Amino acid sequence: MVDARISRRAALLGAGAVAAWAASPARALIQAADTQRIPAFVDALIARMTVEEKAGQLTLNAAAWAGSAATALNPPSAGASFEEQLQQVRAGQLTGVFNGNGAEMSRRMQKVAMEESRLKVPLIFAADIIHGHRTVFPVPLGEAASWEPELAERTAHIAAVEAAAAGIDWTFAPMVDIARDARWGRGVEGAGEDVHLGNLFAAARVRGFQGKRLTDRDAVLACAKHFVAYGAAEAGLDYNSVDISERTLREVYFPPFRAAFGAGALSAMASFNELSGVPATANKWLLDDILHGEWEFGGLVVSDYTGDEELIAHGYAKDGRDAARLAFLAGVDMCMQSGLYMKHLPALVQAGEVPLARLDQAVRRVLAVKAQLGLFDDPFRRIDPRREKTLVLSKPHRALAREAARRSVVLLKNDGNLLPLRKNQKIALIGPFAAGQHDLVGPWCVYGDDKQAVDLATGMRAAATDPALITIAAGSGVEEPLAGGIDAAVAAARAADVVVLAIGEGTRMSGEAQSVTDIVVPAPQMALAEAVAATGKPIVVLLKNGRALALEGAVAAAPAILVSWFLGTETGPALADVLYGAYSPSGRLPVSFPRAAGQVPYYYNHKSTGRPNPEGALQEYKTHYRGVPNSALYPFGHGLTYGQVDYADLRHDPVLGWNGALNVRATVRNTGSRACEEVVQLYVRDRTASITRPVRELKAFQKIALKPGETRQVDFTIRASDLRFVGQDNRWTTEPGTFDLWIAPSAEAEGLAGRFELTRT
Repeated sequence: MVDARISRRAALLGAGAVAAWAASPARALIQAADTQRIPAFVDALIARMTVEEKAGQLTLNAAAWAGSAATALNPPSAGASFEEQLQQVRAGQLTGVFNGNGAEMSRRMQKVAMEESRLKVPLIFAADIIHGHRTVFPVPLGEAASWEPELAERTAHIAAVEAAAAGIDWTFAPMVDIARDARWGRGVEGAGEDVHLGNLFAAARVRGFQGKRLTDRDAVLACAKHFVAYGAAEAGLDYNSVDISERTLREVYFPPFRAAFGAGALSAMASFNELSGVPATANKWLLDDILHGEWEFGGLVVSDYTGDEELIAHGYAKDGRDAARLAFLAGVDMCMQSGLYMKHLPALVQAGEVPLARLDQAVRRVLAVKAQLGLFDDPFRRIDPRREKTLVLSKPHRALAREAARRSVVLLKNDGNLLPLRKNQKIALIGPFAAGQHDLVGPWCVYGDDKQAVDLATGMRAAATDPALITIAAGSGVEEPLAGGIDAAVAAARAADVVVLAIGEGTRMSGEAQSVTDIVVPAPQMALAEAVAATGKPIVVLLKNGRALALEGAVAAAPAILVSWFLGTETGPALADVLYGAYSPSGRLPVSFPRAAGQVPYYYNHKSTGRPNPEGALQEYKTHYRGVPNSALYPFGHGLTYGQVDYADLRHDPVLGWNGALNVRATVRNTGSRACEEVVQLYVRDRTASITRPVRELKAFQKIALKPGETRQVDFTIRASDLRFVGQDNRWTTEPGTFDLWIAPSAEAEGLAGRFELTRT
């Protein structure tokens, strides 16, 4: 639906400029959003605005007409009614809303903006589309376990297709925070602990959301969040303080944002946390000096939910007026939910405490992004109730959900080749996640629904030769015992050939505000596991989780362990594919599973210390916890297949010249009887440097398919630029010296080890 009056108005304001703007590459916008290359109509429009209308363009609120899921995902607030929001639109006091209720809501609001407001500036509709819209894909951490950025690009595209049909222009994703403390609940939204993997997934998700052109009706604006170091919260406690060096910021926490912006993301979200004493939402060094200055980012910065208002509780602002001033002058262009900009910016400008030029700059950024989305040309381009009904949960979308889900599963252990199961075996499917349409789509899912997802029992019964071979017993609740549950589970186990024990975390145990003090399977489920293990029947542990877990007792001792995360709409069929061998698991851990909960934060690319424990037995006065090696139980990059993969014949030159390239190759062979996919990983270590370096760093990987008996040569190339780090002056540098390298199946596997010298010649 196109409003002819809007097209005429766009023409009057400079249709040629709008068209040129819409066709320009995203990078051009990033580099030029604050220059004269902004379309002429934007500045002409700003000149017609009152200060109040300018503040309105910087005000984004939760949709009054929203579903219960959206309401439950944020703190309670006494917001406006839908009719009150429509009046705000008429008065030019609202730039848009987020987490609304579909195309009809968007159509009604946009119609008011374009027909009843003075300046007829189109609204922007935003939402938390984190891992799917109606069709739900694995949680981002799970999808990162695929080690396939291309897969993430495809799922993000389908999420954008469904969301855009519902009138959504802008998603608050991807979350690109590096997360190294498993206690932090929001690690489930990211790509794990490694910078290289995080960079690749950040860029891929931006490409998927934004497509070829932001003006396309199936493209949505991406938002890189949370800027910055939210994942470094002290003790893994959500919203907590962060105090780290600039070097760590530049080496670990900045790069995924650079990758997202390099892929074209035109918005960023300020993080909740303070950074070295200054809250990110009021941190001029971060938002102005680094983001807009050093990086030349030309998009807009939005606060997180009431992030500006929270400056008061931080002890950084004395009241709402002060909070609005500090956040705005630091570089937060748009205020989410608190309403402080609408309430205070006009008076702050009148009093001379906020320059009018800064206000115009922020409005210019917002209008430029709206223009890039094509909203001035056709404000209704993404509002299509017919497409909304026909596209969501379509067969191709569900097929991709199934593919993504099975590619996200990680096989940690498979003693005695217990897996894959035979379809004619008697299976006792036990645990709180064995059956039922609950805890399937996972955390941070505004529009997806467990009721439209397929559970494990349904998936396994459909795959078995006879559904009656599957006996189900819950055994316990997620966090509470179930009366008679263990007795029923033990009886089911005794009558079966194999037990599949579906245990782990419920949806509300991961995500925002779900930090934990202990990363273990809940006690009632552990009691269930011990009782079932006592029957002596072989057990396949099927973990549902949104973080790395410390496995212990009967769970750790089980002969087979699968990590399944939260897999989304096609959970049951995907897991059945893996369990019964229709698909050989190919996932690899994007986070380290520690030996004990007390090791966290644990990540593979830690420093050596001056007293590392040598190979072998633990020694006194060396780096380890009492009785626990300083290593992971299941390290980053680990994952098994139904094949048997061997590594051999490492070859590379001993010297890498300063302007040259080092070719590294190895032979990988599947000696097993089943086809598989192997993730071949290249790690390096700088032996001596002016800044101490991690024990290993991932530099490249390849995921290859291997038929039974097939041998493949895998080639990598290393250049001096791959070996750079942030030096003593907080600038990137490369130093000659000796480097270890490994081609290995995980970050802590020996694999094939070599050494080379980087020289200046």
